[in-house]
Amino acid sequence: MIVVKFGGTSVGDADAIKRSAEIVRGRLDRSPIVVVSALGGATNALLAVGEQSAKGHLIGALRGVETLRDRHLTECDNLLGKTAEADEIAGELSAMFDELAHLAEALSTLGHVTPRSLDAMASYGEQLSSSLVTAYFKRCGIDAEYVDARDVMVTDNRFMEAEPQTETISVNAREIIYPIVQSGRIPVMGGFIGSTTSGITTTLGRGGSDYSASLVGAALNAEAIEIWTDVDGMLTADPRVVKGAQLIEQIRFDEASELASFGAKVLHPNTIAPAVRLGIPVFIYNSRRPEGKGTRITFDAPHRPVSAIAGKTDVTILKVTAARMLLAHGFLRRVFEIFERNQTSVDVVATSEVSVSVTIDDATRLDALLVDLRALGDVSVERNRGIIAIVGAGICDAGGAMGRALMALGEVKIYMMSLSATGINLTVIVNQDTVVPAIKRLHEEFFGGGS
Repeated sequence: MIVVKFGGTSVGDADAIKRSAEIVRGRLDRSPIVVVSALGGATNALLAVGEQSAKGHLIGALRGVETLRDRHLTECDNLLGKTAEADEIAGELSAMFDELAHLAEALSTLGHVTPRSLDAMASYGEQLSSSLVTAYFKRCGIDAEYVDARDVMVTDNRFMEAEPQTETISVNAREIIYPIVQSGRIPVMGGFIGSTTSGITTTLGRGGSDYSASLVGAALNAEAIEIWTDVDGMLTADPRVVKGAQLIEQIRFDEASELASFGAKVLHPNTIAPAVRLGIPVFIYNSRRPEGKGTRITFDAPHRPVSAIAGKTDVTILKVTAARMLLAHGFLRRVFEIFERNQTSVDVVATSEVSVSVTIDDATRLDALLVDLRALGDVSVERNRGIIAIVGAGICDAGGAMGRALMALGEVKIYMMSLSATGINLTVIVNQDTVVPAIKRLHEEFFGGGS
């Protein structure tokens, strides 16, 4: 049994869905469970409809609904042709768009939008795509069965970033999905969406479709989880930054997780956590080039000094300085309680005798953070910084990888530097405008070739 997940670009139109069907057909002997994202760009369009509605721009919102309706019905026609079956599916899709229009009207009347209502709006993307994909699979001879992801993926009620309830998901997966697989059929479900125990629709946040696939794979102890996207796999750097970025055919779980957390776009940071716990290998493939080698993420990948380099911009440094921090017990605990209370994640931490510096990449709650942190001491803010992560399981080994990295950075100004607790990630904080040239230098040092 394997889990096969198709991202938005892999189900973005009729041609993409046809390619995905052939990929699944080639894996029928491995009992695939299929998880799909919304059609590429659909989630953003749905969220825009919600925002427009709440602002009173109902005509524009309804126009957005009709644009999405036309797109989905066009792809339905391209996939299923002029048949009674096509008419039935088109009717089901159109009924969902009628529901969307009613929801937009309700939000316009209320005059405001909540995370719960945005989840309700965004969830239609995966509901629509999974219905369409299931219909096409049946049309081309694949014995597929639609599964409403909300019946399986139970979460808490933190709307827009709901936390899955793994034990309940495992029970549901065994009761709903496993019998379908055992009967020789192919379950097809949307990723990203779930529901509370009381049945209210939730979403897992951006990248949640990958997370859904990993959770289902872990729940059923799958042989493997395949993520089908629009790139060949994980690369030694972002190919938009480094033209000579190379495919990583095998990479360790911990390395992949670090890269995802520090800017690598292929995986959502949470994606592989459920797989890691059970040692289920995760594969990344390009649905446009299914013959490619892809990337295999597993425990037994080669031990390299540096496997890849990632980076991200729009980082903010917060520095708290307090003389009473010296030899004080519990000071750091109070600092991080403030970040927890303000629901803000910290990426990098550095401490001295009387100060602690942290980086955040989500500054939406910065004002509230500053108010709370100033109760502990003097606080300074540095904006427009960037993070570069040099990731490799052997970066601490004898051989001087860290020294080589610092030499390659040369005169690039470094504001903070940290070696991860696991010893596989050397992180440096630099000016935002030096992130790209710094990554190019580092890639040339460790991998050579066209930067």
